[in-house]
Amino acid sequence: MPPQPSSHTPAEPRQVIRISPLALIACIFLLFCITFPVLGWPAAFGWMLVIPFLIGAWVLRVRTTVTPDGLELRRAFSSQSISWDRIKGFRFPKRGWARADLVDGSEVSLPTVTFGRLPQLASASGGRVTDPYAAAREAEHRRARGESTEAEPNTD
Repeated sequence: MPPQPSSHTPAEPRQVIRISPLALIACIFLLFCITFPVLGWPAAFGWMLVIPFLIGAWVLRVRTTVTPDGLELRRAFSSQSISWDRIKGFRFPKRGWARADLVDGSEVSLPTVTFGRLPQLASASGGRVTDPYAAAREAEHRRARGESTEAEPNTD
């Protein structure tokens, strides 16, 4: 039985899909690596100290928020909101982030959303997006309980 909502639970389900904050460790490591050329020749390589901070700001900023009203997309230098009625479907290319096909024929890239994040997108969409993993999970549960996945013929 799910817990009863209280004043501490959010009123609407929101799912934030973002790059893991552990990526900031890579930024720190990059800063460490860049310091050697900078200390060797500061006039030529001093500008490179900005690079890890720009990458860190990008990691913290870029995200896709799924709400009952639609998608809120945050990129490095822009933000965009798309309502569910403007979205026709989703496309998942082999490389890169997912794309939302819009009713007007255009498409929009969904920052940080990949095929592996589809269950998160499906759970927060309120049934507008189906989870392809859900059918596999349910079939596995049925198999574990010993239930048949096919309809058994009636012998009467």
